Amino acid sequence: MNAWAVIVAAGRGERSGLSQNKVFFEYDGRSVLSRCLDAFAASAQVGGAVLVLSENDRPAYEELCRREGACPLVRTIVSGGATRRDSVYNGLCAVPADAEVVAIHDAARPFVTGAIIKVTLDAARQYGSGVISTPVIDTIKQIQPDGKVTTVDRETLRAVQTPQSFDYHKIMNAHRMAQADGLAVTDDAMLYEYYYGNLRLVTAEGAERNRKLTTKADFEALGGAKFPELRVGQGYDAHRLKEGRKLILCGVEVPHDRGLDGHSDADVAVHALMDALLGAVGGGDIGKHFPDSDPAYKGISSMKLLDHVMALLCKQGWRVVNVDVTIVAQKPKLAQYIPQMRKNIADALQTEAVNVKATTTEHMGFEGEEIGISAQAVCLLGK
Repeated sequence: MNAWAVIVAAGRGERSGLSQNKVFFEYDGRSVLSRCLDAFAASAQVGGAVLVLSENDRPAYEELCRREGACPLVRTIVSGGATRRDSVYNGLCAVPADAEVVAIHDAARPFVTGAIIKVTLDAARQYGSGVISTPVIDTIKQIQPDGKVTTVDRETLRAVQTPQSFDYHKIMNAHRMAQADGLAVTDDAMLYEYYYGNLRLVTAEGAERNRKLTTKADFEALGGAKFPELRVGQGYDAHRLKEGRKLILCGVEVPHDRGLDGHSDADVAVHALMDALLGAVGGGDIGKHFPDSDPAYKGISSMKLLDHVMALLCKQGWRVVNVDVTIVAQKPKLAQYIPQMRKNIADALQTEAVNVKATTTEHMGFEGEEIGISAQAVCLLGK
């Protein structure tokens, strides 16, 4: 079949209030993404689909496939880009070169129908473009630069949605030109219109229900919808500085005349973080899981212990939403090492929402007197 689909699911959807990519939200036993893919498969209008996902969402998609079944229509998965335009372009590049038309669709619109998909693809074959749209119901007011308000004739207005279908080679060329020109666009219809001018808007039965799930209210309105359980955890740890020891913080060896004393590598920051993670799920503390009486943990890297804690959380269905770690030390100065510390933690927790910072106590307390170093951590988990 000479028609393909590019399903864009690489956004974070921060306005949804969810702790995960909104396309993985389940209602009535099936996720938003699966419902979207089901609609395209049932339409029998496309020969295959390219799914555009964030790299961080790959594990979640694999779990979705195990739980809900993989959609055979998805032939390729590609990574999203810095902008929606970049993500769509990545998807288009994975479409076979012999495709005639392509439907570009936001995965956050799970109510798309076969009739909608068909009418856009038919228009793309005939006119080069076919963008689903609906009449504007509300009265629209336009504010002029001088503050004057005027009413726009709503009979001439249309609200556009996805799928937006195009002649494959034309939309590819438009994306390449947009990259060269640095053109910023909000959707592919705007890009096509800019370079070709003859955009074709179409409508179909059910288009008014083809809404995009964006805000928290959108998800709350879904029948049987439940928001994920959230948990907050807090951790604290402190270790004495001792000669002859390496100073390890967040898995980074920091040059210093002394290191932290402990049974493991005494990575105080990771210890505080692990206590926060365990505390959030009622899992006790690191002393319970890694007792200093056990020779197996003698000198062990705390990053390996963190992997163990993460495996425990994942087994229970928990996902890290974000963490914030504070290291309290008078010396040494840590600013140049923090980027690597943050990366180490982000890799271990499989999230980019990681903050690591350092502060002093202005020579007060055991940290200020350079007797030891302490750390605090807070985390948010979603299930």
